[in-house]
Amino acid sequence: MSATTRVLLALITGLALGVAVSVTESAALDTLARVIEPLGTLFVNAIRMTIVPLVVSSLIVGVATAPDARTIGRLGGRALLFMLICLSIACTLGVLVAGPVFSMITIDPAASAALRASASAAATTETAAMPSFGQWLVTLVPANPIKSAADGAMLPLIIFSLVFGIALTHIGAQHRAAVLQPMHGILDASITVVHWVLKLAPIGVFALAVPLAAKLGLGAAGALAAYIAVVSVLSTLLIVLLYPVAVIGGRISLRTFAQAALPAQAMAFSGRSSLAALPAMITATRDTLKLPPQIAGFLVPLLTSTFRIGAGVGQTVPIVFIAYLYGIPLGPAQLATIALTAVVVSFSVPGIPGGTIIAMVPVLMSAGLPIEGAGIMFGVDTIPDMFRTTANVTGDMTAAVVLGAREQHSVEAQRSPEHQSSQRSHHQPPELS
Repeated sequence: MSATTRVLLALITGLALGVAVSVTESAALDTLARVIEPLGTLFVNAIRMTIVPLVVSSLIVGVATAPDARTIGRLGGRALLFMLICLSIACTLGVLVAGPVFSMITIDPAASAALRASASAAATTETAAMPSFGQWLVTLVPANPIKSAADGAMLPLIIFSLVFGIALTHIGAQHRAAVLQPMHGILDASITVVHWVLKLAPIGVFALAVPLAAKLGLGAAGALAAYIAVVSVLSTLLIVLLYPVAVIGGRISLRTFAQAALPAQAMAFSGRSSLAALPAMITATRDTLKLPPQIAGFLVPLLTSTFRIGAGVGQTVPIVFIAYLYGIPLGPAQLATIALTAVVVSFSVPGIPGGTIIAMVPVLMSAGLPIEGAGIMFGVDTIPDMFRTTANVTGDMTAAVVLGAREQHSVEAQRSPEHQSSQRSHHQPPELS
């Protein structure tokens, strides 16, 4: 039995037991639910303990080991700009659409209050005043990064990690290597711990589903179904919107792009892995689309490793869903924090099953929301992950086509007679009188 199947069965069993507690009001079942609940808290704490070392080491290593701008050249710069624009649009779409949709779901206020009371972050969320935009802006630069880590203030910690990684690129190679070697070790060890935690996911999801269903009753299943539908539909919408971007920006026909992207999309949808679709994407860009060699050799692997447009929806929608489930209102500052953190964190999503859910925890923490709700997302992640991964691959293919067309244009411009004549004129020595 696959790990996904075990987690799904654990979710269904936990929901069934929780609904039985809610419907029968049996004292024995209620006692059993209370005994099971701490196991869910332990599972969430196990996830939480990996977040700070995983995110910090991942960002520092990723920034400090990337080729510098002179090596990447115009292609890398354009790729970064394209990724940031697409991710910002996806995150904004997730934040703006999810709220109104989930507001149509009926959640008993008393049930939300019970969930909120059981969450470790409830007291902070209820008592903290909503910061103004100026106050939120000031908190982005941490006065004490260690305190930010201890307080779970992830966005300031992420900004510190990015700045620290950039600073490492400006020091000597020997000193940079001395810092990066232990950072690599921390990153590898953190991912190993994450793998161990994910092996316990069936137990954790079951323990989290029982109290959730016990407090929400049959409404829990309906709410989770609505969440799956929203993520899947928004991911599909992203895929549809990417097609005209590829056609217009890449100057190719819709049919050509659709045929080139289909094999990679099929692999992504069935295998739920962008890396598994990488060979199909390389073949499509090199043989079918006839893009410049540097697209297949450099850009496509780079995009597959770093560009996950589906994470824009896959991280923001569940955050808004969890906030609505717990009855916690989200103000403009929190929504901005969610969107901005999701954009940055998407670059450090670990390439492992459940990686998007793991990366979602820092976004929850940055907005001051209870991360207990994230554990439930493991159980319902199979279907949304299929659509998210397909969106990721479509985004990678779109970026390859658009940036490949720009690169082809640059190469042709350099080969044009006018450009060559200009170059010869520029390098021709002056005549001697």
